[in-house]
Amino acid sequence: MFHQYLYVAITMFWVCDYASSFHEEWKFLRQSRWTKVKVLYITTRYLPFLLLAMYLYLNFSPENPDKCKILINTYSCFTQMSLTCSESFFVLRTRALWHNNRIVLVGMMSTAFALVVTSVGIRFTIIATSYVTTSAIPGVPGCSWSSSSILYFMLFIFLFVFQLGLVSLTLIRFIQSWRSAKGNMHAALVKHNIFYYVCGLILSAVNIVMPLLFPDVRKPPGTLQYDRVVDVPHIQTAYYIILEDFQVCVLRIIATRMHLHLWHLDQHMHNSEALVNISMSDMSPVDSTV
Repeated sequence: MFHQYLYVAITMFWVCDYASSFHEEWKFLRQSRWTKVKVLYITTRYLPFLLLAMYLYLNFSPENPDKCKILINTYSCFTQMSLTCSESFFVLRTRALWHNNRIVLVGMMSTAFALVVTSVGIRFTIIATSYVTTSAIPGVPGCSWSSSSILYFMLFIFLFVFQLGLVSLTLIRFIQSWRSAKGNMHAALVKHNIFYYVCGLILSAVNIVMPLLFPDVRKPPGTLQYDRVVDVPHIQTAYYIILEDFQVCVLRIIATRMHLHLWHLDQHMHNSEALVNISMSDMSPVDSTV
């Protein structure tokens, strides 16, 4: 039951984010041009609706273990897709900060490709080696699975290393820009979106440290389980799954918030330039004929 409360909390956090940014997002969707980045934004932003529907169906509908495994595979694939889309925004932003530097771009894309391939391989290994069963409660359908916590730990480690690389590149660019401009440090940090990068990095670090601090977290003996983790001897598995889902949720919020902030900032700058041009044209002399 504790897991259900955690997932309800994650869902409420996600819904509150939609509610608080609805006006800005609606303006972005109506006024922005259709580009690949906009398609990426929509995919990242609205893929959770599909994930939520799949999660509910996964926990309340299937009664066949084979069908459960297919659904778990599909859910895992969409989770990886959501995570990849979120990280793509940070890669694109880092590329822009480095002005499409070829060496930086090749390094980031190579590392990102290796991360995606490795993550997909680990996910399918998790599913292939997991215990998949239906609900243990008579009359209550649903899928359950449990696997090695080491594999989840490896996912967190690889993602943390990748994010650390992006943060390092952004910090290097920030230091170069700050030294050359000799301006306000806070303004430079905001300009380079350091806070978004650091939030994602801290979240990955917490996901690595928490299971190490509490390595022997188990379900109470005799407790019936009817969510995604079966009642078999295991350590950390349930909490790794929860931590991963929470990380995916927060990362997509951070990534889309960053893009939304940059778009509105760009619109504000264009509007300011337009006002300046109008003012200058009003002040320019007008030829008159006598």
